[in-house]
Amino acid sequence: MSFAGVSLIQDGKLWPSASAINDAGSSSGYHLLVVEGYSRTKDALNGCYIDSHYFRVGGYLWFLRYYPNGSSGNTGFISVSFILAQHVTMPVKAKYEFSFIDEAEKQGPSHIRKREAYDFHTKNRGMCSFEFIKTEALENSKHLKNDRFTIRWDVLIIEGGDAKGTTSPFITVPPPNMQRHFTDLLMAKEGTDVTFKVGTEAFAAHRCILAARSRVFKAELFGPMKEGSTATAEAITVDDMDARVFRAMLAFIYSDLEPELGKEDDEDVMWQHLLGAADRYDLQRLKLMCEDKLCRFIDVSTTTSILALAERHSCDGLKKACYDFLGAPGKLKAVAATDGFDHLITSCPSVMKELIAMLAP
Repeated sequence: MSFAGVSLIQDGKLWPSASAINDAGSSSGYHLLVVEGYSRTKDALNGCYIDSHYFRVGGYLWFLRYYPNGSSGNTGFISVSFILAQHVTMPVKAKYEFSFIDEAEKQGPSHIRKREAYDFHTKNRGMCSFEFIKTEALENSKHLKNDRFTIRWDVLIIEGGDAKGTTSPFITVPPPNMQRHFTDLLMAKEGTDVTFKVGTEAFAAHRCILAARSRVFKAELFGPMKEGSTATAEAITVDDMDARVFRAMLAFIYSDLEPELGKEDDEDVMWQHLLGAADRYDLQRLKLMCEDKLCRFIDVSTTTSILALAERHSCDGLKKACYDFLGAPGKLKAVAATDGFDHLITSCPSVMKELIAMLAP
């Protein structure tokens, strides 16, 4: 693995790099993220993060993102992610590993090659290790010394498309960070002028941003039937929605990025609820993100609920994924034996017609 530079986070701030960019110069490489003054950052708000410097591996520009108190929904953990920082015309396929600097067994090329490969299609999108290490475990480990630890990120580029355009080796144009500014605005609650009551929680937001992103919110907040007119007006009550789902939807509205729901036991249910919220507020990009996520949860125990959800919200791609699963040998019989199958028959007769047509010789 070739060295692709180091980023130093000291007392919660990224320190300037000695060079404009770090380049591994090969299809594999590693970047070091050094965190000094850990105890002064561990109590940061959940979801807050610090980005590393930009560096190159395999000819592509990347950066790391460090969450001192976990990404959204993962309080009590350190989360870390790596993100593609440039446009590409073809997906970049890569294998990676996060480890501590002293975990040599995880850092060899042979170990990285055994890891699962992921595709990177879009600028400013990446992969996150939501529960990289529990805060308590780090504090009792050998990795933390003198209030300091180092995370190593190894990556092996398997396949890569051409980068969009060319870049100068002397000038690094950072990726757009508009979504970060909007997200910071939401978290700081600066200039908010509308409040939503979801269950027992209240969420402050900005009318103009919501209206620009959702025509449903636009009609609700600026149309003839608008609710509330000032920041001091009574909060708008949102019925039939989990507060965690509304929070994730707001995060998407402000960032245009896939919400981070964590790895909870009910993660599949959360994505189902979030899909319903996306359809309710006409957030088509978020709806497709949810469909894509739910395709990974299709199994014998979940197919009926996911298929019913797909039918209810007109999710053609998700329906096709369910049908593809049911078409595999033995799957339909196994699903038919579950409690949810009878409910699917009565609640979604059109689905049953499609299933019969699909399986007919």
